[in-house]
Amino acid sequence: MSLGRAEEALESVGLAGRDAYDLPTSEKRFPDGAWYRMEISGIERPNVLEALVDERNKRGVPVHRLISTVMGATLLDKKELKDFAQLAAEEEMEVILTPGPRRAWDTGAQLSNSEGALSGIRARGTDQLRAIVADIMRGIDLGFRGFLVTDEGLLRVLTRMQENGDIPEDVVFKVSIYAGHGSSAGGTLLEDINADTFNPLGDLTLPQFSSIRKEIDIPVDIHIMLAESYGGFVRFYEGPELTRVTAPCYFKIEPGPALAAGPNAMYKPWTDPEFLADFAREKVKYAQIIHEIIQDQFPKATLSKQGPEDLAIPKP
Repeated sequence: MSLGRAEEALESVGLAGRDAYDLPTSEKRFPDGAWYRMEISGIERPNVLEALVDERNKRGVPVHRLISTVMGATLLDKKELKDFAQLAAEEEMEVILTPGPRRAWDTGAQLSNSEGALSGIRARGTDQLRAIVADIMRGIDLGFRGFLVTDEGLLRVLTRMQENGDIPEDVVFKVSIYAGHGSSAGGTLLEDINADTFNPLGDLTLPQFSSIRKEIDIPVDIHIMLAESYGGFVRFYEGPELTRVTAPCYFKIEPGPALAAGPNAMYKPWTDPEFLADFAREKVKYAQIIHEIIQDQFPKATLSKQGPEDLAIPKP
């Protein structure tokens, strides 16, 4: 089949035939009319959240979403989780909680091998699905309303539970970069099974991001800064164009040597909490810099104020 026929075939099933090299300006926005928001990962414990709030207030930059307990929500006790939910609710920030049980916690060795790792971080067996669901329900009972998902099968289970009334309607599910989607086909699949927001691969080009935006309506979560284990890139000066072509988008700020896997991973239960708190302050500073660059180069784009109504803010 020629490339032209392949392009026509993609268009016949409702997708763009090519990446969007014309880089059209997105006409889509958040419910409050804003173009972009800020997301900070690695907010692992209440003391890290306290430091982030303090720095956010000093700098006057909104932080809308927190990717939290990447080490696993199982490893925080109920009081820690309740304190976390209470502070996030008071400060009007959405929390995406990371369930503890996942493939890397399990006994299987395939994921830890160079070739086996290519298969992705999806659930391993029904018992693991059961454990993940139990950890999510624990978080819901403690007031959390947002959860990170790395597995399309799990996402479908969770959204069906939501349809059946077993999970509250106001709970949101964010699909992680670990799910490995990087095209409009992947984005439409996730939207079709009711993902609320999703994080494509971090190294996509502007035309690739633009082609995803053309096909989906849910927010796109973009790593504008990513750890060395993922390539170590800093895309601050692409912020204005990324905003223009992908709105509504969340800018994810996640620097460091490694995130959740490997010997240098930061999001582990034994990482010094004070280090994580200081690092959270740095991430807030980066959010301020990103916002300033976007306003200098593309002042038309608006950043949501703190606490827009559509956020999945905890309800402790």
